[in-house]
Amino acid sequence: MRSVLPILTVVAVLLGVWMLSVVPMNIHLAADQAQRDGVVVVPDMPIARQDVGAVALALRNPAVVPMTYVLDRPRLPGPQQVAAELWKTTFGVKVTSKKSLVYHGWVTLSATLLGFAIGTTLGIALAVGIVFSRTMDLSVMPWAIASQTIPILALAPMIIVMLGSLGIQGLLPKAIISAYLSFFPVVVGMVKGLRSPDGMQLDLLRTYHASASQGFWKLRLPASMPYLFASLKIGISAALVGAIVGELPTGARAGFGARMLVGDQYGQPLVTWAALFAAAITAAVLVGIFSLAERASLKRMGMVR
Repeated sequence: MRSVLPILTVVAVLLGVWMLSVVPMNIHLAADQAQRDGVVVVPDMPIARQDVGAVALALRNPAVVPMTYVLDRPRLPGPQQVAAELWKTTFGVKVTSKKSLVYHGWVTLSATLLGFAIGTTLGIALAVGIVFSRTMDLSVMPWAIASQTIPILALAPMIIVMLGSLGIQGLLPKAIISAYLSFFPVVVGMVKGLRSPDGMQLDLLRTYHASASQGFWKLRLPASMPYLFASLKIGISAALVGAIVGELPTGARAGFGARMLVGDQYGQPLVTWAALFAAAITAAVLVGIFSLAERASLKRMGMVR
C-alpha cells in the first residue's frame, strides 16, 4: 500500500490539474456554443469575448463552465471524454474494425517488437565488441553517441523515402526507425554492465586461468543483467515511439500514428487523445512485462529476494 499511495497521489494531482485546465482552454468555444443554444452570455458579441481572458470569461459566465467538459471538438478534452473514447474504440467495436484501437495497436506493436528485436540484438553485439575491443571502443562508441544527436523527426522521412525508392514499404521501415531509437540505450547499458565487475573479481578469474569466454559467461554477463533489463525497459518505450513516428510521414492508414493523423486532419481531438493514451498504456504494459521478467530472472540468479 505504501508503494501505491505515492503513485495514486501523483495521478490524482495530474487529473486535478487536467480538470482545471479544461475550463480556460475551452471556455471561448463553450461560450459560442451556449449562445447558439440560446443561453445568455456576457459579453454577448463573439468578437468582444475574444478580448476577454479565459478565466475572466469563466467567472462572468458560470453557467457555461459545465459545457467546457462536453464539447464535441474541444481544444482540451476532459478526462472523462478521453476515457469514454478509449472504451468505445477498444471494447465498443470489433477488433477488425478500422476504428478499433486494438487493430491499430497491433499494427504499431508489430513494428515495435520487430524494431526492438533488431535494436537489442545490434546493441548487445556492439556492447560486447566495445568491451572486448579497444579499437571498437575508440571508433564505434563515439559514432553511436553521435547518431543520437540527429532528430528522429528529420531522419524518419529520409528512411521512409529511401527505402520506398527501393520498393521496401510497410513494416520494415517503421521497424528500422524503432531499432534506431532502441539500440542506443542497450549499447550504453550493456557496456556499463559488462564493465561492472571490479578488479578483484577479474583477478580471481585470472588466478583460475579462466579464458575470456569463460569470464564473459561466468562473470561479465551475469553482472550485466540489472543494467540490461533497465536498458530494455527504456529501449521498448523508445521503440514504440519510433514506430509511431515512422507512421506519421507516410500517411499510414493503420497504427496509433495513423489515428493521431486522422484526429488532427479531421478536427477530432478525442481520436488523437485516445490514440495517445492507448500508446501510453501499451508502453506501460510492455515495461511492466520486462519488470516482471527482470524480477524473476534476478531472483533466480540470487540478486534479489
